[in-house]
Amino acid sequence: MSDTSGAARGGPLRLRDFRLLLAGAATGQFGAQVTLVALPLVAVLVLDAPAFQVGLLTAAETAAFLLVGLPAGALTDRMRKRPLMIRADLVRAIAMASIPAAALGGVLTMAQLYVVALVTGVATVFFDVAHQSYLPQILPREQLVAGNGALETVRSTAHVSGPGIGGGLVQLVGAQFAVIVDAVGYLLSALFLLRIDKTEEVPERTAGGSLRKEIGEGVRFIFGHPLLRVIAFTTGLANFFTAVLMATQTVHLVRVVGLEAGGLGLVLSASAVGGLLGALAAGRIATRLGQARVILLSLLVTGPFALLWPLSGHGVAGAVLFAAGSAVVSFGAVLYNVAQVSFRQGMCPPRLLGRMNATLRFLMWGTLPLGALLGGALAQSYGSRTALAWCAVGILAVPLPLLLSPLRRMRDLPAAQDEEGADAAPGTPGDAARAESEDRPAATTAG
Repeated sequence: MSDTSGAARGGPLRLRDFRLLLAGAATGQFGAQVTLVALPLVAVLVLDAPAFQVGLLTAAETAAFLLVGLPAGALTDRMRKRPLMIRADLVRAIAMASIPAAALGGVLTMAQLYVVALVTGVATVFFDVAHQSYLPQILPREQLVAGNGALETVRSTAHVSGPGIGGGLVQLVGAQFAVIVDAVGYLLSALFLLRIDKTEEVPERTAGGSLRKEIGEGVRFIFGHPLLRVIAFTTGLANFFTAVLMATQTVHLVRVVGLEAGGLGLVLSASAVGGLLGALAAGRIATRLGQARVILLSLLVTGPFALLWPLSGHGVAGAVLFAAGSAVVSFGAVLYNVAQVSFRQGMCPPRLLGRMNATLRFLMWGTLPLGALLGGALAQSYGSRTALAWCAVGILAVPLPLLLSPLRRMRDLPAAQDEEGADAAPGTPGDAARAESEDRPAATTAG
């Protein structure tokens, strides 16, 4: 019995290579969540940056999705995925380690923070595209929902534990030195990836293919598929307003709610509990309700709780309101992500996975720096509470594209197409469109 068949019979955790991939995700995500607290606090507490500069720092972290998002997919499809992820981890580790080194030398500036954020962002674009394209090589198609659920569980666990520990480390050693945990996490991630045994061949280049043509093929695949189009637009809208939150929350929690670093970390950890519960329940909920319904209802039901963010004032009550709103919104976001990412991975031909994921990341995550700049500008001009109010209104609007699409009439998503059928999708949606119009359960299942 092969490793893949073992995974199919007993679940993805029976497969050693998947366990190593999961361990690498755990260490990398934990370090990143410590930095989620520590890096903005370097700007706020150490360098006394105003709200707009904090927003600009958040924008720098995500600007890479606009700058290299599209070519990253075509380049990733030309390369082996595991070595690319290892190189990206090493680049991120070196970049993050430069912050405490500069602090020790007394030369740390906001300019360096912007550069570090941009470099780690570029490396993260390549890592994430390769990671999502690599998972279908390790797991059979029917185990992708379970595998993505396990990865989301790890990510959400890091979201719960990382910020609290990060806040404590900031109070103990200072924000500028706490980020070293992130560098160590990336190094450990690279070591776990090195131990994966699966042989990965260099992808074959298309005869006469150019980078521009390959990028165009990925773009046509996305815009030619009716469900991928609406998922891309919905997720991009959600990420735009999430970036407003990310650019604003540290300033709000420190300067309005009145939290110290440890309290800030605890609030962010409590907020992430909802995401952990969503990851644990994603497979069962998708099986019971249907993958398409999960995509719609996860956002529609949990979005109104974002209104708790601008209601959070000074003291413990404000911290509780903020954490409660974030926890419920995170629960819905993780359910949504597990369902839509598993659908994308299962229906796309392997040779297009990198370009498909990168094109979607460009469309979905390219809105992040724009939202971060808006959040910083609103907080600077009108205060963080006003910025959070606009953010909450935006979150309420996120499900509208789904409600206006054929997805609202579906229970399950269309069955995966074979290579030939999938390649035809950009010109003629074919089976996917028929599954939508007939409003019947498709073969794609979760669990």
